[in-house]
Amino acid sequence: MTADARSAVLVDAATLAADLQLGGLEDPAGGAPLLLDVRWELGRTDGRERYEAGHLPGAVFVDLESELAATASAAEGRHPLPSASEFQEAARRWGVSDDSRVVVYDAVGGTSAARAWWLLRWFGHPQVHLLDGGLAAWVRAGYPLEHGSTQRAPGHLHVHPGRMPVLDADDAADLADDGVLLDARAAERYRGEVEPVDPQAGHVPGAVSAPTVGNLADDGTFLPTDELERRFAALGATGDLPVGVYCGSGVTAAHQVAALECVGVRAALYPGSWSQWSNDPSRPVATG
Repeated sequence: MTADARSAVLVDAATLAADLQLGGLEDPAGGAPLLLDVRWELGRTDGRERYEAGHLPGAVFVDLESELAATASAAEGRHPLPSASEFQEAARRWGVSDDSRVVVYDAVGGTSAARAWWLLRWFGHPQVHLLDGGLAAWVRAGYPLEHGSTQRAPGHLHVHPGRMPVLDADDAADLADDGVLLDARAAERYRGEVEPVDPQAGHVPGAVSAPTVGNLADDGTFLPTDELERRFAALGATGDLPVGVYCGSGVTAAHQVAALECVGVRAALYPGSWSQWSNDPSRPVATG
């Protein structure tokens, strides 16, 4: 089951190259998957420039801040989910149609591209995969890059929101008591030692520290399935109890959801995450 589960989430560079029918060509052949480049990192604003300097052939740039999130607010968090109409418009602009096969990637091991993977699935488009290892894996394998910007003909995707489980703040609090709530931020943020962006340091009481980077090998690819299984079993996330994930603002938590999907565990995402929780003075905060 887990092999099939993993292949439903990830595609490796060699398989993608064959699917694109590159074979030394610089342009994908017709009928190939649509590639989305989600070049984003916390604290950086040069994603488009880095995309234009070199991206997978035919890939379209996706702006996480403006296309994969609604306007930030204290009440909803730093990256609220976009509305159905906003996301449908953006996805059509990328060229996504109802029958499109989509592959998303980034330059940070999938930790930002997973947001696009999760949103497409949440909006009812299951034909989407993460490029395992992202841009670095593609380059290591010797496949070509192209420069500049790619525009696609508009697609005709019809969205159907609600196809992946989500949590609100009350759900997260309940899950921390009755299930397994994973905190995907860096361990020092979980412990409350540092907090670079949100108003309070600490974590949701009862949450378990599970930094997203722990899903990845040194080369930025996902850990082998058996290692992911052991990692999540040690955290109590085996699927025997309901599992939820949060992070700072619902971005890297999507990577944790993808990693759990690879081992056959369906987890709910808390979109508001710590950026919402920590802005509500009525919510308790734990440290240590």
